[in-house]
Parts: sequence; C-alpha cells; structure tokens
Amino acid sequence: MVKRKALNFSAVNKEELTKISNSRTEPAAAVCRAKILLFYNEGKRITEIAKTMNTNRPLVERIIDKAFIFGPIKALKDLPRKGRPPTITDDAKSWVLSLACRKPIEFSYAHETWTYSLLIQHIKKHCKDNGHPCLELIGKGRLNSILSKSNIKPHKVF
Repeated sequence: MVKRKALNFSAVNKEELTKISNSRTEPAAAVCRAKILLFYNEGKRITEIAKTMNTNRPLVERIIDKAFIFGPIKALKDLPRKGRPPTITDDAKSWVLSLACRKPIEFSYAHETWTYSLLIQHIKKHCKDNGHPCLELIGKGRLNSILSKSNIKPHKVF
C-alpha cells in the first residue's frame, strides 16, 4: 500500500475547486474531479472517496496523482493527447482547391459546374499523377470540409 502525502493547495485553489464542485454549468467530469480533490484535501481515504463518488479507486488515484504533478486546477481537465496525424497534406488540399476553382469543361467533362461526385472521381483518377497519393481515398465528407474551410462552392453558379 502506497502512502500518499497530503495535497495542500492555496486558499484561491480551494475556493475555485469549491466553486466548480457546486457548479451546474461546468462539465460533469470537472465537477466530479473537483469533489474528489476536495475530499482528499479533507483527509478522506481513497477507498472512502471512491465509495462516496460511486466510482473506482484507480480513477481517484489518477486524479490525485495528476493534481500532484500538474496542480489541482489543471487536474480537472483532460490532458492533451497526441492525436492522429493529418493524412492529407496542405499541398494536396491546395491542389483540390485549385481544381474546384476551375470549370470541369477545362478537363473535357460535359458539365458546366462540378458535382461532388465528379470532382471526387477526377481527384482520385489524377491525384497520383500530380504527386498527391494521400487523396486516393478521399470521400465526400473530407472534400466538403476542405472546400468549406476556404468557402468554395464549386457546385454553385454565381
């Protein structure tokens, strides 16, 4: 059994934790974590806190350990994670945008404006030749997000 030292924090931190623990607008996870830290600061045991909060011991231990490392206020939030690296490069996105700004007639299509299906078909067919193999699996949702961020609507005539 590991004996943890007392978690001492300033009056300002204690006031902030109390405010968050009584809040109805803060995220539920932050409220729960604030209560756990306040209980621990009062001297309650981890098992007792877990039973009171209707949770498990490892969760209580992680929150307390996070408070020791990062401080009590930062312990209320989730730590940033690495995340998945972007698969479509900025060059590939700019190539898609340049295509969307041109007319399909320039590429020997019979259409006056791009449809999402036609643009996706064209991108998939020519992406490797233009040095953007990351676009081989592009779908309608990803295409829409790329075009929306630049406020480009290739399917509309102005």
